[in-house]
Amino acid sequence: MTEGNEVIPHATIVIGDNKIVAITDSVPENATIIDGTGKWLIPGLIDMHVHNLADINFSENYPTKGATMFTDTDRFMLLYVANGVTTVLELSGRVEHFGQRNEIIRGTALGPRIALAMLIDGGTSGHSANTPEQGRQTVRIAKAQGYDFIKVYSHLSADTYYAIVDEADKLNMKVIGHIPDVFEKSNLHEAFVPNFQMVAHAEEFAKKAETFSEEEALEFARMAKKSGVWLTPTLTVMERMAQQTVSLDSVHYLKSFKYVHPLMQNKWITSNNNFKNTSPEKTARFNKLAEYNKVLVRAFNETGVPIVAGTDAGSSGVVWGFSLHDELELLVEAGLTNQEALVSATRLPAEWLGISDKIGTIESGNFADLVLLDANPLVDIKNARAIHGVFFNGNWLDREDIDTMLSNLAVWNTARKDEDKYQWENRRNY
Repeated sequence: MTEGNEVIPHATIVIGDNKIVAITDSVPENATIIDGTGKWLIPGLIDMHVHNLADINFSENYPTKGATMFTDTDRFMLLYVANGVTTVLELSGRVEHFGQRNEIIRGTALGPRIALAMLIDGGTSGHSANTPEQGRQTVRIAKAQGYDFIKVYSHLSADTYYAIVDEADKLNMKVIGHIPDVFEKSNLHEAFVPNFQMVAHAEEFAKKAETFSEEEALEFARMAKKSGVWLTPTLTVMERMAQQTVSLDSVHYLKSFKYVHPLMQNKWITSNNNFKNTSPEKTARFNKLAEYNKVLVRAFNETGVPIVAGTDAGSSGVVWGFSLHDELELLVEAGLTNQEALVSATRLPAEWLGISDKIGTIESGNFADLVLLDANPLVDIKNARAIHGVFFNGNWLDREDIDTMLSNLAVWNTARKDEDKYQWENRRNY
């Protein structure tokens, strides 16, 4: 997945500690050998739009209260591990996510590298900013707390949005996110200011569309290209939303559903906002947005706008880790080549995150975040699911290890899914 994308046949990858030491054709003495004969090695995959489960308090707070719902980091991160997702961008970071990241770095849990963005929005929820000065101060707080990026959201005023993006630029923090609702089709170009560097969903453009035509998609793409803005399409989440307006069977019968935390299983079924108050009109609208997202991907790709894979993992029916493979397949369906889809989940995200000297490609000196596949993903992108084993920061797990851990996770979830504390409607009782 280097820029020239050279395929190296019959290679031996030498790993020392947690890094790639060399790409050679010889085996060092006293090495532990993993036989990759007939297999394909790719860089670890990167999901650029996730919302991870972490410890949280759902009920009334008081000093010393702490969390009421706890997440076992090893158990939760297994969903990424099993799917070869070795890096993620958390787009609604909380202090608990810093704790998760530290567990993984410390080696007490196995999981992906985690980049963190603070979400800033207008209104009263979360990290709210309703004036330019509030926006700037919130960015300063994010920087001081150790966040890597800023995520802007839909309800910001134009002046506050501009202040946030500008202050983040001064503090060397890239901005990703929604296009605030204040920008309509007629003034959309005004949203693309320096340091607003990635749009977090294709539907941010689809929602502004008037004709839903290919020419309009190219117009959006040219606007983004001129401003240097990248795109994370998140095709998967809109597909799931459209399906769920019809029936929740699309969630309940997901093969990966049994691996989802029991509280989230219950939430996705009993409190699903996509299915709530559904109607034929709602289904038709969501389907239209989902289809136009693919038109947008083709237009942006043809125009040369960098596209990176992200899934909005954690949304109803979008299962962490598994969803990245869904996304890769949808990107190919939308017009990307298999190679372009793989680049969107390896080298390009590493470049945007500013760590392309560490991850995203198979090169000497990079971290040993690697996925060994039983079949060639350049021939069929679905082969990226044929995982024989994974390296997370130099730690090797083979298929048998992964399957055993997944089986144990499913048993743990199933044994608890009917317990009172894992019913979403009861979450505030504890």
